[in-house]
Amino acid sequence: MAELKTKQNNLSVDKFLKGVKDENTRKDCYAIIELMKKITGEEPAMWGSSIVGFGKYHYKYKSGHEGDMCITGFSPRKQYLTIYILAGFKRYPELMEKLGKYKTGSACLYIKKLSDIDVNVLKKLIIKSVKYVKETY
Repeated sequence: MAELKTKQNNLSVDKFLKGVKDENTRKDCYAIIELMKKITGEEPAMWGSSIVGFGKYHYKYKSGHEGDMCITGFSPRKQYLTIYILAGFKRYPELMEKLGKYKTGSACLYIKKLSDIDVNVLKKLIIKSVKYVKETY
């Protein structure tokens, strides 16, 4: 089985974020760090070379594939600020209606900037997702 690339490591979160070229995106990243620290009670850590994650859980699929991943996190990508909501979005339609301007993947929330969304709704979404991951794994 292939080695996972996205593992927690000792790279500096601050050094990584200082490399984010867009100043507004960088400010949004630090705001998300404060939000996720309060929700999880965890300090941020680098996962791979581009994900800032909080906490850790172990998963094992029926296929036998298993590994560790952060409970929640984010990554400042080129086009979007990606926020990882590992519980997905289908179980939270009432929150998604109120969130604002975004796109989603299966567990990825894509936003251009924090001001495009309601941060209080994002907070509720992260809280529910963290609870779901902790109860499920």
